[in-house]
Amino acid sequence: MRKINAILGPLMIVFLLIHIISGAFQLYGLIPGGSVIRSVLSWILLFLVAVHAVLGVVLTVTTLRDCRRAGVSYVRNNQRFWIARFSGFAMLLLIVWHLLVFAFSSGEIFRLHAFGWMQMAGHILLVLVLMLHLTANIRPLFIALGIAERRYIKDILIVLSIVMLVCAAAFVVYYLRWNILWRYGS
Repeated sequence: MRKINAILGPLMIVFLLIHIISGAFQLYGLIPGGSVIRSVLSWILLFLVAVHAVLGVVLTVTTLRDCRRAGVSYVRNNQRFWIARFSGFAMLLLIVWHLLVFAFSSGEIFRLHAFGWMQMAGHILLVLVLMLHLTANIRPLFIALGIAERRYIKDILIVLSIVMLVCAAAFVVYYLRWNILWRYGS
């Protein structure tokens, strides 16, 4: 199960990068919304996240059960483990938030809900929690995949940080477009 979860990691990151970059371009107003291809890729990403979450719960329960059987508790020594679990749970809640704002249509017509300061704050929190989750899990992912090169971790984290900044900025720009430009101008 750990190997399957390790394989899901890079696959989810690829789909996530596609989702973030195309979504940011859409929020910036550079590409139109309503793409069937982007929608299908998003639902594939959601499926992968769901499988990852189920495997994460099973592996967490297994780990806690093994610790109890061995009579040891490494709660204080496993801060990264718990950061990954709590950030993953928080991310699931924030993904539901994201879906409620962006994912639903009425037939052929895409209906967007209002994008106020709460929606912007929730999405920026999603970006921050996602970065925390990725940061906590990148080293264990490399270990699970048998990659020993530590220098790649920093490179990957830098690229992910830049993409996350672009994403957070896109939510701010979209908030400004929704609340200023569309209501008071053009």
